[in-house]
Amino acid sequence: QVQLVESGGGLVQAGGSLRLSCAVSGTIFSSKAMVWARQAPGKQRELVATIDTGGSTNYAAAVKGRFTISRVNRENTVYLQIDSLKPEDTAVYYCNTYHLGRQYWGQGTQVTVSS
Repeated sequence: QVQLVESGGGLVQAGGSLRLSCAVSGTIFSSKAMVWARQAPGKQRELVATIDTGGSTNYAAAVKGRFTISRVNRENTVYLQIDSLKPEDTAVYYCNTYHLGRQYWGQGTQVTVSS
């Protein structure tokens, strides 16, 4: 059973930073591309960053330059460093991967940015 567990969210002032973590179990983590997505209240879930098995990354335009996705295969963990937080970054942040043709999501971690 593939499981993803996010942590690291919280309440932070605008301009602050957070580091989100997503611990993955039940699969060979090093063979999986990983995704961070977010869902703000009343909005659709949106992709914010991806990292492939070789460490190549991609970011949504809204977060490029402020968010950094990374992975540590020996820890089975993917991270999302969020800097220069803005109120519009307020959302539940989720990690995601595919396994045997099925998508898996974690339970999410709440990030709230006060102005």
